[in-house]
Order: sequence, then C-alpha cells, then structure tokens
Amino acid sequence: MPLNPDFLKSVPRTPGVYLMRDGQGKVLYVGKAVDLRTRLTSHRDAARGGQAKTAALLSRVITVETILTATEKEALLLESSLIKKHRPRYNVILRDDKSYPWLKVTVNETWPRVLVTRRRLKDGARYFGPYSSASAMRETLGLLRDLYPLRSCKSHELRPRQRPCLNYQMGRCQAPCSGEADRQHYLATVNQVIKILEGKREELAEDLKRRMGEAAAALDYERAALFRDRLHSLRETLEKQVVAGGHFNDLDVFGLVRQGVTVVISVLFVRRGQVTGQQGFVLEDPLGDDSEVMAGALAQFYQDDRQIPGEILVGLEPERIELLAEWLGEKREGRVLIRHPQRGEGAGLLRMAEANAARVFADREKKADSSRALLGAVARKLHLEQPPQSIECLDISNLDGKQAVGSLVAFTNGEPDKGNYRHYRIRSGETPDDYGMIREVLERRLDRERERQAPDLLLIDGGKGQLNVARQVLDNAGLTGEVGLASIAKEKEEEGEKVFRPGRKNQLPLRRHDPVLLFLMRIRDEAHRFGITFHRRLRSKATLATGLTDIPGLGPVRCRLLLKELGSLKRVREATVEELAALKGIGPELAKVIFSHFHPPGKKV
Repeated sequence: MPLNPDFLKSVPRTPGVYLMRDGQGKVLYVGKAVDLRTRLTSHRDAARGGQAKTAALLSRVITVETILTATEKEALLLESSLIKKHRPRYNVILRDDKSYPWLKVTVNETWPRVLVTRRRLKDGARYFGPYSSASAMRETLGLLRDLYPLRSCKSHELRPRQRPCLNYQMGRCQAPCSGEADRQHYLATVNQVIKILEGKREELAEDLKRRMGEAAAALDYERAALFRDRLHSLRETLEKQVVAGGHFNDLDVFGLVRQGVTVVISVLFVRRGQVTGQQGFVLEDPLGDDSEVMAGALAQFYQDDRQIPGEILVGLEPERIELLAEWLGEKREGRVLIRHPQRGEGAGLLRMAEANAARVFADREKKADSSRALLGAVARKLHLEQPPQSIECLDISNLDGKQAVGSLVAFTNGEPDKGNYRHYRIRSGETPDDYGMIREVLERRLDRERERQAPDLLLIDGGKGQLNVARQVLDNAGLTGEVGLASIAKEKEEEGEKVFRPGRKNQLPLRRHDPVLLFLMRIRDEAHRFGITFHRRLRSKATLATGLTDIPGLGPVRCRLLLKELGSLKRVREATVEELAALKGIGPELAKVIFSHFHPPGKKV
C-alpha cells in the first residue's frame, strides 16, 4: 500500500489535492485537504479500522500524486475540475435519473426567440426552470407563441427573406426576416414573455379571460372554448401544484437518505416560493461519511451550468460549509446561504426532499422484485438452468449489404445496461449475407472482449437459421452449455412473433401477450433501434461524401455549416447563388462553385 509511514512523512502539511491511481495510471479517487498529510493518514487509519470501501480503494492504489495549492479554496476548485475530467470511480459522481428542461429567452440575440433546452449556459440568455413536466412546458411554449408571437427559426442570426414564412400568416411570428416587424414592439413582446416566465402571470391570465369573453360575446363559442382550454393549460403549468410557503424566494433543497451502503440524494427546486421540480441521485457505496458525501454532492451539482439560488437547504451540514458557501457565492456573483433548518417551512421542505429520496429506495426494491419474477419466468419458459441476470441481443442492419452494422445491446437484471452496448461495422464484404455477418460479430464479441464475461442469455434477431449460426460460434468458443441461446423472429402479422431454442424443432409455445415474449420483444426492438440509428448515420455520411465533399473548396467544416444553416442536402441543391453567398463562411465565389456543381451548364432546372 502506498500510504506507508515513509511516504506519509514526505507529504507536506499544506493545502492541496491528491490523486490515487491504479497500476495502469487510472485515477481512482481525487480528494482535497487543508492538511494533505493528515487527510491521507486518515484514509490509511480508516482502512485499518475496518471501513470496507476505503480498504477496497487502497487495495487497488499503486501511486498517490499530490498537487500543492496556496489555499483550501484553490484546492476545492482544482478538486472539482479534476473530478470532472477523470470521473474517478470512488468519488461522488451525480448521475441524473432524469434531465429536466428549461425555457430559454435569447435576449443576447438581435431578434430574441423562446427555446426549449436541457443545458444552461453562460451565453447572456435568460433561463427559466427547470420544469418538472416537459410536455406541459411545451404546451405553455405553444400558448406563448400564439399570444405573444416571436420568431421560432433555428438560426442565431436572422436570414433576410423576400417573403415571410407561414408562421406570419398564422399570426405566430412578426416576420422580422422580411422587415414586417417593428423592433420596439417586438422587444416589448419579449419583455411580456419574460414577465410571465418570471411568475407574473396575472397579465396573461387576464388577457386570456378577456379574449374568451370577447369570443363568447361574438357567439364564437369554438374560439372561446380554445381560450378556456389555454387558460386551463396555463394554470397547470405556470401555477405549480406545490406551494412551499408565503415567501417568493428561490431555493434548492438537498435531502439525503442512507440505507446500508447506498445513499440517495433528492434535490427540490423552489422558484418564487413554489416547488417546480425534483431530481434524484443514487450513490452506490460512496466513500466517506454523510457530511463528506453531502459536500461532494453540492460541489458536483453546481460544477457546470446550473442555476445557483441565493439559499440552499441541506438535511445535514456538509464538510467545510463556509468554504462551499464562499465558492458558490463567487460562481453566482452574489451571496449564497447554506443552512440546515430545524423548524418551520425550511424543515418541512427538507422532510419533503427526504421523503422523495426514501421513495427511490422503495421504487428500486419494487422494481427489483418485479425483475426477479420476470427473469424467473424467462428461465422457466426458455428452459434455462437459472434466471439470466445478463442478456445480450444481436441485430444486423444493412441495405443490400451496404453500410452493414451489427448492434449488440446488453440488459442487466432486466434493465438496459447502456455502458455495454456495442456497434460493429461489418468487415466481411458488402453482400447481403445475414449468416456471415452474425458469425463475424459474435466471433469479434467473444474473441476481442474477453474482459467482458459472456452473457447468461444470448438473443438473436432472426429465425432458426440465424440461431444455428450463433450455436456454431458458441460451440467453437467452448461456451456450449454456459450461455443460453434463443432467437426471436417477426413473422406474418397473423402469426405474431416466434421464439426458437437450440434442439427444438418447433417454436416455443408463448402466447401473444405473454410477459416473457413481450420482454424479449422489448430487448430485440432496443437492439434494432440502436443498430438502425448507427446505420442511418453511416448512410448520412456516405450521402454527404457523395453530395458535398467532392465540391472544390468545400471541406468538412463548411459542409456541416451548409447542412446546419439550410437543413438538408436537398435545400443546398435548391439554393440560389445569392442565398448561398449570404451564409457565413461561404461568400460569393464559393457560392458560384457550389451552385455550378448542382446546376452544370446545359442541365435543365
């Protein structure tokens, strides 16, 4: 173990960061300390004292690298950036169980737009959210566009047009692109939208009520019903269901619940006194006590582009709370208060966050029970010796043998294991040989990835022929009897799906709505989705190569720019010289070359 007395004596008693690496140089853990020697000594003592996670970490550590800093705050900043860079296995890494959307008003653009985004950047735009219901938020976005029309085109810079688009005719845009919009009126509309998103909803509600009344007075009951439904949608989305209290503050609330070695952290978002959403994070056996885990969670959560409120409530005080508050205040460019309330509305919010965290454990246990029952049924119906904890499914995607790819998806304990998904580009030729492609992919999977254990069940998309090829590959690899094997084939509509097993002449007797059959279909469909997405990408690259990259003066960067600005290869072909020349990075000379490529002399247009 590298943390021996001689090494520890050489470590200075100064602030800094340490990186623990294994024999291959991979970073296993990054930590910070105000006193590096004391902190590393505490790790050694914790391992000797029986802390299993620390002992497991130190058993793999070969070298410890230290980086000295002038202050503990510098150590905190360096630790945060190193964790983000290396994503060490033993650090607290928050993986979202769900990504919530924001509404973005691009006030940094000449003619602002309202967009949906899942990333909050420091780009000068205004962000509102996050929102717990993406579908309801999109309804609100449609509502705002109906009542307060702003441009919705994708380009950052407004491209001039001779005539406005259909949105102008529908009353959903003021058409600044064709000179129809008055800039002062347009910016006033933007300000109205911002006020609504800030929670000042009375103006929009009154506007809807007025329009509903005017439509009803004019006996236009259909339009009145439309405004009534929009008002109901507004109340569903902008008037949140949960009110946190009588204040109008922005808060984030961190609740932590531990069961055994697993920790769940639930974060409630409170905006203008109302709960707008929640995120949960599961940490399997994190290193350190709960105070250290909470400190690591706060540092991770606010590392990137998240909105930092002026107040953060925590279920227990994190390690070095003053340092964290100071760091977050500098990122926010304003004071940040981190507190642990014992009573009142804050304590009630903490109880709500902890209840959400506890529910994650209950949901996980319920899902685990369901998965165990389902996998047991799979073993019985497919006549396997034991429930298949790991399942892999192979699908081949090609178009007459062209751009052929094999896709292998993995399921662990009944759930997708996306870290073990694999794509294989077929090397054995461009003829439509399904059997040969299956053989190649399985041989590569078993030969080249020996560090990955073979699955308990291998599922093949195909019939008895494909199944026999897979059985031959497993026989040659010496895995007969170790890996369960089955195939699933989609037959005629009236016949449904057929599942085959080696050694059986006929298909397995699975009814159309049997949960086992539906589960196998789900795995097969996931393999098909994963494969066809990659296959389409290869086809798109081939189309791009034949359609654009052979034009003189047009490299990959400009190809991507053309497709991004015009949307498709077809629109590039149809664009005029003037439209091409107006694009950034093209210019009049290159525009003529591109136009001539698609419209050579003598070609009929």
